[in-house]
Amino acid sequence: MARADLLLDIVKAGAEGNQELFRKTLEALIAEERAKQHKVLADQLAAHLRLNESPVRPLRALQEVNSDRSAFAEVRPRRSLASLVLPAVVREVCAELVEEHHRADLLRAHGLEPRHRVLLSGPPGNGKTSLAEALAFELAVPLYVVRYESIIGSYLGETAVRLAKLFAQVRSERCVLFFDEFDVVGKERGDVHETGEIKRVVSSLLLQVDQLPSHVVVVAATNHSELLDRAAWRRFQVRLSLPIPTKEQRVEWLKQFENRTGLSLGHSHANLAKTLGAISFAELELFALDVQRRFVLALPEGNIRTIVARRLKQWTARVKPKTESKRNRNG
Repeated sequence: MARADLLLDIVKAGAEGNQELFRKTLEALIAEERAKQHKVLADQLAAHLRLNESPVRPLRALQEVNSDRSAFAEVRPRRSLASLVLPAVVREVCAELVEEHHRADLLRAHGLEPRHRVLLSGPPGNGKTSLAEALAFELAVPLYVVRYESIIGSYLGETAVRLAKLFAQVRSERCVLFFDEFDVVGKERGDVHETGEIKRVVSSLLLQVDQLPSHVVVVAATNHSELLDRAAWRRFQVRLSLPIPTKEQRVEWLKQFENRTGLSLGHSHANLAKTLGAISFAELELFALDVQRRFVLALPEGNIRTIVARRLKQWTARVKPKTESKRNRNG
């Protein structure tokens, strides 16, 4: 049975002739039915929606539009929040966001909606994509990763049209919509080096984000937060930073790796974290997988302590030229 608040809102919209309320309520109702796997009913309801402010399309035409999902890739989320090593404040805020969505009915009973626009910033390789996946996992919804090669066009107005089509496709589904490298489409409009087309794209994008219903959780990630349009910052209710992991976080990640793989690294976690230095989680994973790979190839005689020592020596030799090059430039 449909949510009582949605039925009441539809009746209210009909009585008042409020087309905007009718559209938003119908989108939420469609999302609810899709989540229940009532696909036929959801498609029938969706046939009454107006897409891109055009007249109501027949069901067959609407299905053709929805079948073209080239603008994003669907990822089946497998990581949980508990599996990630996160700063305490990031973990707390994400847990609160998940709770808001699981208890959305209570919020709506008090005229409130759960937060659903999240901006993640920080250097590459520190968990922004993994966190988006974990949010989708905790919310039990699919993760849709925007594919810029299918969005950005070479003709005037083409990108804005494709963005509008993308948002129209996801409005009636419960999902996490993930924009990686968000600065590609969310650049500062005051940048004198950018064209008028980029500025129109940003304006269209921000308008579309504003109009998304709360059952669509938008997660945007950027390595260059300084490039984002100031209005884009204001659109996001949750703004989180994921910096380079601390030594303690690297130690925690190494412990999780051992528990997950059953492979003891044979060295003190603290010493490993210190020797590896200030590296990202992505680089840490590269190192650990390299160790695991060499250990498997050395079976059955492989000595894990020797393998780790050799990997550390190679790692130090690999990063040393960067340090020396920087020192030579400064000298």
